[in-house]
This record gives sequence, C-alpha cells and structure tokens, in this order.
Amino acid sequence: MQNQSPFRRLARTHALIAIGDAAMYGAVAGEVLSLGPDAQRSAVLRYLIVSFAPFVVVAPLIGPTIDRIPGGRRMVVQITAVARAVLYVFMAFHTDDILLYPLVFVALVMQKTYAVSKSALVPSVVRSDDELVEANSKLGLISGLVGALAIGPLLGIGHFSAAAALLIGVAFFGAATIAARQLPKEAIAPKPAEAAERLELRSAGIVLASAAMMSIRGVIGFLTFHLLFWIREDYGLAQFGLAAAASTLGSMAGNLVAPRLRRALREEVMLTIALSVIAGAGIAAAMTGGLLTAILVAFVANFSAAIGRLAFDSIVQRDAPDANQGRAFARYETRFQLAWVMAGLPPVFFTMPGQVGFVVVGVVAAFAAASYLIGSRAVQAGKPMPISLTQRARRGLAANVAKRRGNTPAKGVARPGTSTGTRRKQP
Repeated sequence: MQNQSPFRRLARTHALIAIGDAAMYGAVAGEVLSLGPDAQRSAVLRYLIVSFAPFVVVAPLIGPTIDRIPGGRRMVVQITAVARAVLYVFMAFHTDDILLYPLVFVALVMQKTYAVSKSALVPSVVRSDDELVEANSKLGLISGLVGALAIGPLLGIGHFSAAAALLIGVAFFGAATIAARQLPKEAIAPKPAEAAERLELRSAGIVLASAAMMSIRGVIGFLTFHLLFWIREDYGLAQFGLAAAASTLGSMAGNLVAPRLRRALREEVMLTIALSVIAGAGIAAAMTGGLLTAILVAFVANFSAAIGRLAFDSIVQRDAPDANQGRAFARYETRFQLAWVMAGLPPVFFTMPGQVGFVVVGVVAAFAAASYLIGSRAVQAGKPMPISLTQRARRGLAANVAKRRGNTPAKGVARPGTSTGTRRKQP
C-alpha cells in the first residue's frame, strides 16, 4: 500500500466515500419516490432548499480553512468521513420525523466540504498540469461507476428500511477514514491570500469559465426535474428510471472521453463544445419529442456536462494559485449549486410539456455557448470582456456616488473580470 501512487490513494478514498454518499441517497430517495405526485413535489422542494443551504456555510468558512491549516485537505477528508458516519447513525433513528432534514443538511455540508477538499487535492497528486483533466476524469468515472453499482441495491434496501441503508454507509465512511490517512499531508497556505492572488482568481479566463459552467449546471438542474415530473406524469416512474440511468451513463461516458479530448483540445474549447452539444440536443429534441428522445437528451446533456465540468476544474487548477484553490472551489460550487437549484424550481412547481422543456434547454445552452465564445475571443484578442448588466449597474452607482462627493475613480483599479496578477503558463 505504501508503494501506491498518491493519485491511487486518493482514488481509493474517493470510491469509498462515493458509496457512502449513495447510501444516503438510497435511503432518502427510496421514500420520496414512493410518495404520490403532490407529496413528492413538496419533498423535492424541501430537498432543493436543503441541498443549497450547505454552500452558504462552505463558501465563507470551509474553503479558507482547508487552505491554511497544516495538512488541512487530508484532515478535512478524514473529519468529514467521521462526521458523516456519526450523522448517519442519528439519521437511522429519525427517518420518519422532521429531525431528518436538519441531519441531512449537516451531512450535505460535510459532503460539499469533502468535494472542495478533493478538488483542491488533485494538483498535489499529479505530475503536471497536463494530467489534471485525466485525473479529474478518473475520479469522476470512479464515483459514477461505484455509485451506479451501489445505488440500485441501496435504493431497494432504503425502500424497505432507510435505517439499514444508512448503516451500510457508516461502514464505508469508516473505511474511507482509514484510507484517507495515506493522502498527502501539507500546509498549503499558512497565511491569508494576498491581493495579487485574489485578483488572479478573478482573471478573465476563470470568470468566463465559471459563467459557462454555471449555465451548464442550471440546464442540468432544469432538465433533471423536468424529466422527473413530465415522464412520471405521461409515461410512469419506471420510464423515468431509464432516463436517470441514461444520465448516469452519460456522465460516466463524459468522464471517460474528456482526457482524450484534452490531448487535442484546450479546456476552453472543451467548454464551448459542451455547451454547443447541449444546445443542439435540446433543439433537436424539441422538434421530435417522445420518451426515447428524452432518454437520449438525458444521456447527451450529462455527457457534455461531465466534459464541461472537467474542463472547468482544470482551468481553475491550472490558472489559480495553490493557496486559493480551496476557497475558489467553494466559491464557485456555491454559484453552481444555486444555478442548479433555481433552474430546478420551475418544473417542480408545475409540469410543462416535454417539448417546451427541451426548447428551454436548447435556447439557454445556445445563448451560453455564444456568450462564452464571444468572451473568450475578446480575451484572446486582448480586449476587455463584455460588461454585464450587474457590472454596469455597479459602475453607474459608483460613478454617481463619486460625482456627489466630488471625487473621480482611482486610477489603476482593475476592471471587473480582469486581473493584474500573473498566471501560470498554459499547456
């Protein structure tokens, strides 16, 4: 075991934690899917709220802590595994009462904290920036594969006994805690980030990529719940299971293909292609419709989303300083999860026709692809990024305040979305 590479140690820990995650989803989903349509909408709405709330905690607190404490990332992986094991024990005794949701909330805080730590650990277990996409791909493929193999049995167990599914998760988190002892131990950033490092996190390339990824996550959130309620209403729950399986297979296929794409394409091109493929799939589905089309769209959209996510992670890992990665991933994950939740609300509140939902997917993805392409070309040409409505409002407000005070904006202040800091050399 001591001769294993650092990446293999991380992969083993990640696989065990993925099965532990599946145990909670099997316990909760087993009960939710057995509810009637109206009760199911209420349960899904509660889950959406609970799933976003943990990021409010993760973003301002956990990210900087992970970066600064000695051995922080390894230690956090161990702490989150132990904490979730304890939480699952308490959840096993409260599967039928309101206390379950606060416990799920805390468990999700631990889950998102682990996700931030894992993403920030990847650069320390590879030999060069060129291996980042492949490493992220393998981790995504591992979690998708073990999750797919585990979720079926755990859903069945959770349908009959949610407590039993949760106790299985306790065992896997215990094993993950032991495996995490082999992860790299290092003090990443003993001191708070300086101004130049913070500016680098707001470099044009990262800002553009985060906007593109937020659009992808929003589209996936909308599509997931649109398919859940539309397919269940028009075809049945078993048919939605086919779409869910296609989504999982699409994510796994995307994780498998992404490293091969990276050998020929840069991460920015991969993001553009991911958005364009989702747009094409949505528009084509709107023209055809039907259950088979929905299953194909679920596969293609999640396939492209996996490629886009791996490209985004690698952009941050490549261009942001090591000292900032915990904070960076926490910050961006908050925005992505908010996009997923907000986009998922409309189909939870009301069921729209299948083809109407596909039009929404196609139009949103097409707009995002065009915006990202225009912004990337502007940055490559040395031009400032297009100013968003929010930035214009902020500038207008600042100008009015300065005018009333008789002041002028200070010279040398970086525009939003630009950076005066240095960046790593891109491969």
